[in-house]
Amino acid sequence: MQLLISDSNILIDIEVAGLTPALFKLPYTFAVPDILFEEELAGQHGHLSSLGLEILELPPALIAQVDAWAETYRAPSRHDLTALALAKAEQCPLLTGDKALRQAATKEQVAVRGTLWLIEELVRTRCISLAQAHEAYDKMRDTGRRLPWPEVEASLRRLR
Repeated sequence: MQLLISDSNILIDIEVAGLTPALFKLPYTFAVPDILFEEELAGQHGHLSSLGLEILELPPALIAQVDAWAETYRAPSRHDLTALALAKAEQCPLLTGDKALRQAATKEQVAVRGTLWLIEELVRTRCISLAQAHEAYDKMRDTGRRLPWPEVEASLRRLR
């Protein structure tokens, strides 16, 4: 299965949407850096590891890469840069909705996917219905999740 490295905001979007069980039915392996998990997810979303989220340790060379990137890419958080470093090292896509992290990933030639792509995959693979996708987006909107709402509407139209 293809590995996908995620930042925290994507996983929180999916949790808010009530799609976490469906996410882990997709034919992908989802992972996050250990430090990101411990400091951003473990408190309220620690159960993700029991559902299938892999927590990967960053070797010293990748930590050094994050330190160097922190000088170049000032907008993404250090935790976000750990996800980028891991995705680049594993030569796999990065899951993020963070604009600054997306820009850094593009400069580092790392493929980027986001919440919309994940929901399209969930519908495409029939893990959820189109109606469930609508409900999920409604939950995200109602809780103030920051998504490109015009793109969400376009995505839902394409899925019809």
